[in-house]
Order: sequence, then C-alpha cells, then structure tokens
Amino acid sequence: MERSPATGNYRRYLAYFGTLNINMLHLRKPWVIAWWSAAFPGFGHLLLGSQIKGFILILWEVGINMQSGINKSMVCSFTGRADLSKQMLNPRWVLLYIPVYIYAIWDSYRKTIELNKEWVLAEWEHAPIVSFKMGSMSLNHLDKSSPWLAMAWSMLMPGLGQLYLRRIPVGFFLLAGWITFMYLSGVAEIVLVSLEGNYIQAWHSIHSEWALFMPSFYCFAAYEAYVYSVEYNKLFDKAQKQWLERSYGTLRPNFCRATGR
Repeated sequence: MERSPATGNYRRYLAYFGTLNINMLHLRKPWVIAWWSAAFPGFGHLLLGSQIKGFILILWEVGINMQSGINKSMVCSFTGRADLSKQMLNPRWVLLYIPVYIYAIWDSYRKTIELNKEWVLAEWEHAPIVSFKMGSMSLNHLDKSSPWLAMAWSMLMPGLGQLYLRRIPVGFFLLAGWITFMYLSGVAEIVLVSLEGNYIQAWHSIHSEWALFMPSFYCFAAYEAYVYSVEYNKLFDKAQKQWLERSYGTLRPNFCRATGR
C-alpha cells in the first residue's frame, strides 16, 4: 500500500497540496530573492512560499512608506527639487523603516540558502508527491500549465496569473493590491482622460506617491506567475515519474513470475 505524506515516515516533502494553494521546494538563486525583497519587502518571501510573512511585510512597506514620505521624497528628487525632497521625509518613520527593510533582504537571502539545502535532502528522500486534493469548498490538482500564458494573465491584471495556477491566497492578494494602487494613484482616471485626448489634465490628476508602488508590483506578479508555472510543470513530471516507478515496480515481479523471466 502506498504511504501518504500525512502518515509516511518522511522528514521532508517537495510539495504540500492544499485546496487553495500548492507550496513547494525548488532551487532558487539567493541574490534574485534578495533583489525582489529590495525592490519591495515581502516579494522575496512570497517567492519562497512564506506567504504570511510576505503579506505582512508588503502591508508594512506600504503603510510605513506612506507615513515616512519616502515615495514623495523620491518624486521630488526625480524632478530636481532636492530641498523639497528633504522636507517630505518624516525622520520618526524613516528610522522605523530602515531596520525592517534591511531585515527583509537579509532574511530572504538566508532563507533561500536554507531552503535550497532542504530541497537537496527532499530530493534524496524521494517522498511521494500527492497531486490531488479535494475539500468541501474547493479542489486542487497538479497539471501542466503554460508559463507564458500565466505571465500574460498577470500582465493583463496582476493576480490573474496566480489564479490561473490555483495559487488562490497570493492571487487575490495581488489582485486586491493592484486595484488599490490603481484607485489611489489615479492611473485609471489618467488612462480614461488620455483616451479623450486631454493629456495635460490627465497628468495633473496623478498621485505619484501611490503610482511609484505599481512598477515593482506589476513586474513581480508577471515574474512570479512565470516561475511558479515552470516549477509546477517540473513537479508534475516528477509526480508522473514516481507513479510510473511505483506501478512498474509492483507489476514487474508478478510479470516475471508469470513468464519465468
């Protein structure tokens, strides 16, 4: 009888299947994860599968950034108003911002190295991969997906690529975040006014401190969807290989006894 990950004597598993998400181990480059944490604290942790810590760090980044005036200061610096840039900063909040920002980068880099070691050990243990999960409200399964399609959906609307991959918590979090930034930055209004040909009025309605969050948020959603689609496809191949090895290993002794080979 096949042992399930819930009862088998295994210390590590390559993947965990829930009805709302698939979390998994795979090799990652530490400096890439650290770079995403530097671009937006919390993104590196989402790539590592530490979703709760990632969500909290993202909310922290938005809240403390707005209170400290960092984005407003950056806008002034980009437009050549250095003196006004200093006035926009709130030193009380900036001093709270810096330690957590550095910690997010360091922790994601360190955790990547440790999880890479866990991946090597999990590969060696060869624990079975359960590729189907059903609950009363939802079901989840592992199948092949198109990385380019996942990325295209996230480029159309951040979060949709994750929903395509059945990464429900991350997908709806990114979707809600993008809608919030679109509304508070006034970008949606800018697009509509620009389509009417009134370009000057369009740029007067932008809230640049909110708009600065959007480029990293948009690029991350597309990147994360592409990476996880590729890794899910690899996991699918491993699950199929395991099933064939178990089935062949069970059938071959009986076949040999029956045929005398």
